[in-house]
Amino acid sequence: MIRKARAPRAEKAEKTATLPRPVLMAPADPALGGPVLARLEVRNLATIRELALDFGEGLSVFTGETGAGKSIIVDALGLLLGSRANTDLIRTGENDLLVTGFWNEAELEGRAGDESSASRRLAVQGRGVARLDGEVVSVRELQEWAQTRLTIHWQHSAVGLLGPANQRALLDRGLPEQTAAYTHAYREWQEARARLERLRTGERERARQLDLLTFQSREIAEVAPLPGEEEPLQADLNRLANLETIAQSAAGALTLISDGEENALGFLGEAVRALNASARYDEVSAALQQELRVALDSLQAVSGELRAVAEDGAADPEELARVEGRLGALGKLRTKYGPTLADVLEFQAGVEGELAALTRDEQDAGTLDADVDALFAELGRVGAKLDTARRGRATPLAAELLAVIRELGMPHARLEFRLSALPEPALYGPSDVTIQFTANPGEDLAPLSDVASGGELSRVMLAISTVLGADTPAVVFDEVDAGIGGGAALAVAEQLHRLARSRQVMVVTHLAQIAARADHHFKVEKAVEEGRTVSRVRPLSPDERLEEIARMLGGNTSEAALGHARELMAGQDVKPSNRLVKPSNRLKV
Repeated sequence: MIRKARAPRAEKAEKTATLPRPVLMAPADPALGGPVLARLEVRNLATIRELALDFGEGLSVFTGETGAGKSIIVDALGLLLGSRANTDLIRTGENDLLVTGFWNEAELEGRAGDESSASRRLAVQGRGVARLDGEVVSVRELQEWAQTRLTIHWQHSAVGLLGPANQRALLDRGLPEQTAAYTHAYREWQEARARLERLRTGERERARQLDLLTFQSREIAEVAPLPGEEEPLQADLNRLANLETIAQSAAGALTLISDGEENALGFLGEAVRALNASARYDEVSAALQQELRVALDSLQAVSGELRAVAEDGAADPEELARVEGRLGALGKLRTKYGPTLADVLEFQAGVEGELAALTRDEQDAGTLDADVDALFAELGRVGAKLDTARRGRATPLAAELLAVIRELGMPHARLEFRLSALPEPALYGPSDVTIQFTANPGEDLAPLSDVASGGELSRVMLAISTVLGADTPAVVFDEVDAGIGGGAALAVAEQLHRLARSRQVMVVTHLAQIAARADHHFKVEKAVEEGRTVSRVRPLSPDERLEEIARMLGGNTSEAALGHARELMAGQDVKPSNRLVKPSNRLKV
């Protein structure tokens, strides 16, 4: 269910008014398949005093001089993804920082105008608050929510490809049925094998445990406690222990009611007789006389019951012993197995469950060996099917990735997924999966983790994102284009542009070739205000964008550089995206 976003509270910042409300984007392109980031608001993060950015779909780039703080935007988004917060991120002299993101949710529910928000506050004291649509949540809940909407490829996050689990996951992404069947078979085999091992190594312990559990079960069963039976038993014990006092009290009351020289029954009888004469002539007197007769009958009945109590002044020894014994047995059980009888009964149920399991183990010991062998054979059959499916997927997937990687400036690259049989099946399969790679002609294939440079890893990561698609509707790349240029830069720009057709893509880049393909171009700048460094991020107009690309190409905005920039932009056929959300003129930095 999508919760309606709440407007953030007005909070006074240094020399600024309240942040403006976000400009809602148009409904998301159906190709995006999910919500996209519409707006980001940042306050007191590093050198940012206050910032509000509106985003559009397609490809957005962030450029600027070295040291301008281009990656601060990525740091802000990382906080919404639940990354570890460091108080060093708080702007010097401020008490806290706040990052808020707004997502257009129309795609999810089909209701234009719906949006959700996420925010993360960090205080100098180290106490932080995470919110979803204004409601306080844990950082883990914020992380789980944001990870369905946003993925960040940090500058060095491509090293995650070096892990065998991640390489295997790339291959298994298209094999959900085979991997699920294998995992189920593996767990059944492991459970049976562990049970057999338990039987073989724990016979003496199992016998000791059986004796103890049998004794405990029998001890409780012999008493057969019932929940709540102690209260009435305790009442009976109190009565039996005080029968003499009870009889004496009853005898005293009996004397006053009927056995004394002057007693209540006698007075009531005289009162009834006194009304005989008037009752003949007066209805009220007759009614009162009748009420006295009823009272007399009741008092006579009470007198009879009191006489029985008064004559029963000696306790039955057998009954007293029975009640005392029952209470003692129940108390012993409570002392050993629980503070209440309900706890005792719960303990008994657990004991009987353990006994059943141990007994079943003993009964199954003779056949469990055969069961383990059968389950292992089934695991081998399912594992062979998984390996066959992996090999069938490996060749076309490697070819797709390789086609993109070669476009990214590595024309001689080779790549393949290699399966290596394990000595014993593992949870993830009967074989290891590794990506074998080489970027240079004449070199043998070797594990990606051994031969790929940082720049090569970044391009392989970009190829994977393009071929397999990102797992979230918005993807952020933080300078994954480091170490490339020339024709490779053009190829990287094309791949990012291609990915942006189905995803909202944001890139922090130093390459003019990528900036030229952008739908939206933001520039990060540093300035000094009142003796303090301030980072600003602003959307560029077409003319400003041309100048920025010229600067990125030649370090200046000479006519030659501007001409080169025009050629680059014209050559890439850059056109405004029809999904563009015009940046708010209320932008504050």
